[in-house]
Amino acid sequence: MNECKALVVYRTLVREFIERLKPHKTVPNTPWTATHRWDLSPSRVTILIFGLFIFGIGDSLLIVAELGNAPWSVLAQGVALRTPLSVGAATFLISGIVLALWIPLKEKPGFGTFANILVVASAIDIGIASIPHPELLAIKLLYVFVGIGLVGSGSALYITCGLGPGPRDGWMTSMHRRTGIPVGRVRMIIEVSVLIMGALLGGTLGLGTALFALLIGYSVATSFGVVARFTSK
Repeated sequence: MNECKALVVYRTLVREFIERLKPHKTVPNTPWTATHRWDLSPSRVTILIFGLFIFGIGDSLLIVAELGNAPWSVLAQGVALRTPLSVGAATFLISGIVLALWIPLKEKPGFGTFANILVVASAIDIGIASIPHPELLAIKLLYVFVGIGLVGSGSALYITCGLGPGPRDGWMTSMHRRTGIPVGRVRMIIEVSVLIMGALLGGTLGLGTALFALLIGYSVATSFGVVARFTSK
């Protein structure tokens, strides 16, 4: 009898856990969502910085795994291999260049835009310097999956702050508005172009890159769902 009750409780907990992980179709409105891109508060800025930091650590896990980087990290690593810059510094440089591309598109940055450039680049270098480099394939794959999860979670946290998109996201949405090309197609063109440039410069392309491309959308949507359900009244 006790075993039956335990089984019922276990199944209930599993169902609740799965329900909380269901992807969310939109960006949820949260208690920390800003009214405008410079609407700063200590709690909002803390959530923003934390989200961006774990985003950068997630990116660094893919780099350390050496199974293939996320597209923009492929380019950053390629630049780092050709210059004296670290991967984080190359990320910072690339983000600054992409932000400059906002000017002709008349896109306005927010506090989160500048924080994205600084925090993500710093977190990538911190992760690469401090995370052990694995030898076993199983551990490398674990790094990749955890990295994708952290990038998704970090994205959900910083996006829901509403303090402005990162340089890449802002460029993508601006190009979409100015050209009328569907946003998915704009994203694909940008990502493929970045991958090609990064690969030509020597950035690591591989299984991790493919897994990132396949799973990052689900990771972000699931993280949005978790945020929405834990903050709903």
